[in-house]
Amino acid sequence: MSLELFAIIFLVGMFIIGSIFPVNIGVLGFVAAFVIGVLVSGMETKAVLGVFPADLFVLLTGITFMFSIVQKNGTIDLIASWGLKLVRGNLGLIPWVVFFLGTALAALGTSVVALASILAPLVLRLAYKFKINALMMGTLLIVGLTAGAFSPLNLFGLIVKGVLESRGLPHEPVILMVNVLLFCFVVGLIVFVVLGGIKNFKLSSKNVSDAQLRTAAAYASDEEFEEEENIFDNVKLDWYKAATLIGIGVLIYMALFLEFHMGFSAFTIGLILAFMRPSLQTEVVKAIPWPVILMVTGIVTYVGVLDAIGSIDYMTDLISGLNNSYVASLVASYTGGIISSFASTTGFLAAIIPLVTPILEDPTISSTGVVAAIAISSSIVDLSPFSTNGALLLSNCKPSEERSFFRKLLVMSGIFIVIGPLAAWLLFVVVGVPWG
Repeated sequence: MSLELFAIIFLVGMFIIGSIFPVNIGVLGFVAAFVIGVLVSGMETKAVLGVFPADLFVLLTGITFMFSIVQKNGTIDLIASWGLKLVRGNLGLIPWVVFFLGTALAALGTSVVALASILAPLVLRLAYKFKINALMMGTLLIVGLTAGAFSPLNLFGLIVKGVLESRGLPHEPVILMVNVLLFCFVVGLIVFVVLGGIKNFKLSSKNVSDAQLRTAAAYASDEEFEEEENIFDNVKLDWYKAATLIGIGVLIYMALFLEFHMGFSAFTIGLILAFMRPSLQTEVVKAIPWPVILMVTGIVTYVGVLDAIGSIDYMTDLISGLNNSYVASLVASYTGGIISSFASTTGFLAAIIPLVTPILEDPTISSTGVVAAIAISSSIVDLSPFSTNGALLLSNCKPSEERSFFRKLLVMSGIFIVIGPLAAWLLFVVVGVPWG
């Protein structure tokens, strides 16, 4: 057995161990990076340290630090109350507001990761406040972001366009966006129905707050949310909440328009807010989900070792060796789903499309359909807790539910990995659509 294949099997084994034993998978990831990278493959320790995802660490820590302040000072409660007014108290509409808001902002060119960083804390807070299925809300957010991510203005769409044009291959950016949007809408609809979204249409915010709602006013590191009966009775705009809202707006402006790093920007704004009310800071730092950050960075470090020893190339090279274009496109779609669930979707898109050039040049198969299938397969699995967007969801769940929510995300992303590529391949490659 080759080292590249053994390292991939080792990764699968880590997931199995982490799901059975109460061990942080991030620790397994760091140990595996050392064992496979240094002891087995002979990498220098500095090289292993070099693949540590410092960017992701700063992003997750900075965002969760700032939004711990936002949660502790009641600003998210205020935003939640405004959100209810927008849908006039109909809880069944809230998940779809989340879906289409994410789609619209992503289609305008906003970074998917930046949007997930900003919206994940708000979306899960709404879910817990109104007893809406948190997994459903988080899934509709990520699927909604994916629906708009292949807009000609967004980074994903631009990567596909640039790679195809650089190789002289035809590309229909609007058709690609329509394909991804419709597929994601159907996925969102299925998730909404299966996870009980329809029953929320029978509830109003008043009914929930008076009769059913017993959720928290603030996060506690290892405890359930504190209970209160009428959560919005005393939610009012004060100077500190106003400053926090301004801080959120500044964060969006810094990250999206000035293109500053989201994590460093969040640290900066969070520090200013901390000086405004120092008494909150002990609780804020404790509320940062350190176990989640350890888990994600450990796994991503091991993935970096896989890339360094050639395991990622080993997987993608298998695709180019297939002679049947239909089979090769299916394999490429599944490869995208598997790898992107714990690695960079952006990087994979840039790598996989050149590898499937022979498929795209085959006149017997729809090149537009192949691109759509690969694009969908590689991006819809961003719900994975080992992907940045999934990690952002996990880092904003109830502290007491971190492990169970992790498992739910893992199961949901596993379903997407198994069904998503096959469904996209059948629809866009085998059957085809009239407009593509």
